[in-house]
Amino acid sequence: MDLSDPHRRPRGESIVPMINVVFLLLIFFLMTSQLAQPDPFEVTPPDAVSETAPEAQPVLYIDAAGRMHFDGAEGEAALRRLAAASAGHDNVQLRADARLEATTLARILRQLAEAGLARAELVVRQP
Repeated sequence: MDLSDPHRRPRGESIVPMINVVFLLLIFFLMTSQLAQPDPFEVTPPDAVSETAPEAQPVLYIDAAGRMHFDGAEGEAALRRLAAASAGHDNVQLRADARLEATTLARILRQLAEAGLARAELVVRQP
């Protein structure tokens, strides 16, 4: 009769520290990332040849009917919110639809100038 202690299997390495590191990295990347908001509506930029990409940061979306959108606001409220967000710099990026009439765009540019935004960069698509 064998009364000796049974042989124990060697204990494997714990993966708990690795799981902790993975979760800490996940939390770090979630906290430091910036999630981009989707476009408020579909905009097809006009075709044009441009050597430089627009660099202005506040983006005003304009659809084919002339409806404006900025940061959750539409119409005149979008212009007011855009002017408030652009305090200190006079550049704005326009993402206008190719079917937008020139007279409507001219009216919007005039409203932007009255709001203190002297420079607008139009986003175009390379043909």
